Amino acid sequence: MLIKNVHVDNQAALTDVQIKDGHFSKIAPNLVPDAGEQVIDGQGKVLLPPFVESHIHLDTQLTAGQPRWNESGTLFEGIRIWGERRQELTKQDVKQRALATIRLLVKHGIQHIRSHVDISDPRLTALQALLELKEEVKDQVDIQLVAFPQDGVLTNLQEKGLMEQAIKEGVDVIGGIPHMEFTTEDGWESVHYLTRLAERYDRLVDMHCDEIDDPASRNLEVLAADAYKRGIGDRVTASHATAMGSYNDAYASKLFGLLKRSGMNIVANPLVNVHLGGRFDTYPKRRGLTRIKDLTAAGINVSFGEDDIQDFMNPLGDGNMLDVIMMGVYVDHLMGYHQLQDSFKFVTYNGARTLHIQDQYGIAVGKPANCILLNAPDFYHALNEHREVLYNIRHGKVIAETRPAKTQLYLGF
Repeated sequence: MLIKNVHVDNQAALTDVQIKDGHFSKIAPNLVPDAGEQVIDGQGKVLLPPFVESHIHLDTQLTAGQPRWNESGTLFEGIRIWGERRQELTKQDVKQRALATIRLLVKHGIQHIRSHVDISDPRLTALQALLELKEEVKDQVDIQLVAFPQDGVLTNLQEKGLMEQAIKEGVDVIGGIPHMEFTTEDGWESVHYLTRLAERYDRLVDMHCDEIDDPASRNLEVLAADAYKRGIGDRVTASHATAMGSYNDAYASKLFGLLKRSGMNIVANPLVNVHLGGRFDTYPKRRGLTRIKDLTAAGINVSFGEDDIQDFMNPLGDGNMLDVIMMGVYVDHLMGYHQLQDSFKFVTYNGARTLHIQDQYGIAVGKPANCILLNAPDFYHALNEHREVLYNIRHGKVIAETRPAKTQLYLGF
């Protein structure tokens, strides 16, 4: 395959990209196609590595209204609703909804997914379903599974055993939710226990951490300290970290130093965080989002996820990462021209670093030929006009293609 006349990684210069044997073989202007080679004329549009979904829950997607709607819009009601819906899970139910969600994600240019999966169900129904599905779709999309103890790892006597069982069954990442443990001390102990477990079993770590508007919720510093002391920082992620939006600046400055020193990652989920956050405020009302702009300026890796699509946490969503970026740049004031042009990195290179796949990611000679062609000359226009992903290409083969809609106006002027 030869892709001609594209702006690779949103760069100003036009170039061509050639693919052989599933890898990028040449990147240079004016390449000549081999006899019979498939040619895609990029027509001056932007070519990026595929989008990375850093944080989603494939086991819960597409359950909005089941068994009831989250009318309060709070995180806590959402968790209660899921506790009811979880009782009805079957492998077929989970796989059917997860597969429908993956189709949406691939349509919008995603090839790499990190999915949390609830292991509070002693049957581990959702985990077993997603482990099967991960294998079935591996040629089209890469999935990392996070063992996620939705109810807390110390709140239930069975939970530690379920976590170890999930690890042995094949999860890639160890999750946690320290702010939902019974006490502050339990939250800290859960962090220590889970990071020790990650070391023992050689797993990545991704914890829901301080997803609450409480300035006293400070599990993130405990996780960062463990990541630093154990030397596993680049393998550790804190998701949400929304309490950071309530921290005072003096403490936040100290925390940033620790986060930077640890080398760990942060995942923001702008759509869901804004929707769920600030629900207990009157006015002024907090935005419910972590400090994306400040973290980025401090050199800390931040990536974005959609988190929830049409479920008890978010009744909307269709898997389009442009929606996630749009919310993130608006809410955290990342609206300078160059900030907007660079915002694709939150769902590409930063996401690859979060998933710890950066060595095999990106448009460079010798790397796997995974890329997307957007219907715009640069990312600013792609984001502003919500342009389509024209081609989603994996290992040199097109796995999704979109033909843009055409509008004809009859206005008389």
